[in-house]
Amino acid sequence: MKLTNSACSLAGAALLLAVGLLPSCNFADRSKGSSDDFTDTPTSGNVNISVDETFAPIFESQVDTFQKLYPDAHVHAAYQPEDSVFLALLNDKAKAIMVSRLLNDDENKALAKQEYAAKATKIGIDGLAIILHPNNPDSLLTVDQLRGIFSGQTTQWSQLSSQKKLGAVNVVFDANRSSTSRYMRDSLLQGKPLSTRAFAAQSNAKLLDYVATHPDAIGIVGVNWISDFDDPQVNAYRRRIRVASITDRQNPKKGDYIQPYQVYLANKTPAQLAAHPDLQNYPLRRYLYAISREARAGLGSGFVSFVAGQKGQLIIQKSGLMPANMQARIVTTRKTY
Repeated sequence: MKLTNSACSLAGAALLLAVGLLPSCNFADRSKGSSDDFTDTPTSGNVNISVDETFAPIFESQVDTFQKLYPDAHVHAAYQPEDSVFLALLNDKAKAIMVSRLLNDDENKALAKQEYAAKATKIGIDGLAIILHPNNPDSLLTVDQLRGIFSGQTTQWSQLSSQKKLGAVNVVFDANRSSTSRYMRDSLLQGKPLSTRAFAAQSNAKLLDYVATHPDAIGIVGVNWISDFDDPQVNAYRRRIRVASITDRQNPKKGDYIQPYQVYLANKTPAQLAAHPDLQNYPLRRYLYAISREARAGLGSGFVSFVAGQKGQLIIQKSGLMPANMQARIVTTRKTY
């Protein structure tokens, strides 16, 4: 897409304004040199960012779109496991990071010693999809059953149903130290260890390939890997795996099991849930944050503003996640037979 000079000027002005509206902090930027030494602006220059590799499909699109809109901007993105992403921020190897948790107390203290303060911007709500081989008939799972599987208490598929052909439950994650394994340990298992039978496939792509070729496997991926139906790669994955439907309701009916569609990722008030008995919150969901260590309006802050703005939120919406700054529209239809 080619922009006219006037359009570029308007887009740049809007982005500069958005940067000015980001949360401010009381810390001065202590990078070497004075403010006159900086060569980057919110829409130009070079900046390093680090992204949780779980969200690689989304942020490859974000970076590509941002750089097409602002040809003088060069965003160098590293896609890494969650622990490495936070280390990059603390060691000043990345000016901004894209992750699914906020900094903890120790990380905030480490930044404070450097006389920095992190600025976190909520940019979306992610869902974690449970994936199975297409031949696995056990595609309706409760949260309690998932706890049994991922804790190692449930070791055979026959413990879930009369299905005996599949044998042992084969649990696979994307990578060691990934945000998905941390989420399952901290949130689903409430701090208890993961099954010793679980192993890492080393990447989300390899995880999807593994589940597609092992009927006894169960894996977990960020929804953006399987939800953009305009992406040929996503469609190829979807043909080879099955997405399980999950519920946290007790004594569930068949209609209670849901997949990580956007309407189930969106925050719903008690009034909305009461008005729509069929509506519920997807059990495996988490917030997505952009966290910056910049105390000035540099390119890192400019990119965060873009992701949190209208165009960036539309990219998140298209990827299958729920944007932080858009409301879900609930439409009730009457069943027809």
